[in-house]
Amino acid sequence: MIVQACINGARPEGYHPQLPLSIEAMIRDSRACIAAGAAELHIHPRDAGGRESLAAVDALMPPLRRACRGTLIGVSTGAWIEGDADATRARIAAWGVLPDYASVNLAEADAPAVMALLTEKGVGIEAGLATVADAKRLVSLPAPERVFRVLIEIEEQDPTAADRIADGILAVLDGAGLHCPRLLHGFDATVWHFIRRARDGAFSTRVGLEDGCLRPDGQVTAGNAELVAAAVAIMRDPAGSAQIG
Repeated sequence: MIVQACINGARPEGYHPQLPLSIEAMIRDSRACIAAGAAELHIHPRDAGGRESLAAVDALMPPLRRACRGTLIGVSTGAWIEGDADATRARIAAWGVLPDYASVNLAEADAPAVMALLTEKGVGIEAGLATVADAKRLVSLPAPERVFRVLIEIEEQDPTAADRIADGILAVLDGAGLHCPRLLHGFDATVWHFIRRARDGAFSTRVGLEDGCLRPDGQVTAGNAELVAAAVAIMRDPAGSAQIG
């Protein structure tokens, strides 16, 4: 069970004053998150203009690895980043400095081809599942057990409905005998709900400005490190009473 820090995601400039968009800010935030207890990093690299870019991976990885030695680092391969399947695969194929793993959304049409390319390059795959259909697609692929991790990422904002989706995904994975590591997380209104569920179910989880900007007490956070510290406290607290604020 770990807490992964997801420090920026697709959030736009202005979402939060401390949203890290430059390489310097991403490195500073990553180090602070690790100090706060994060075991891994999930980052959406940005170009010089602050836009998401798969081509920016090569510029980010060397200084980030020097700053965060021994920490696993993952990136997104979201189809929206390049906006074209051929361009997405071309950018990934051109990576010279590899992340440890990359997230692939199974809802995206080109997911199997992206997964095959990542495997060819020796990059681990975090298989992103947001729906039961995503889970069914994953288990239908050749050798799904080779993925580095399954990322159960629920976007539904009603906790009861969100739990039903998560239960359905887990049932598909269990029914297929796919027992690779699992990370469970929510988004915006369900961030802390799923962090507590992850603790209770012995899953890993993640937190950061990619997923939301509110602390457990509902106040706007000072930044990613504060969110990580709160998540780590919850994951370590069997009584579920950990708060910050």
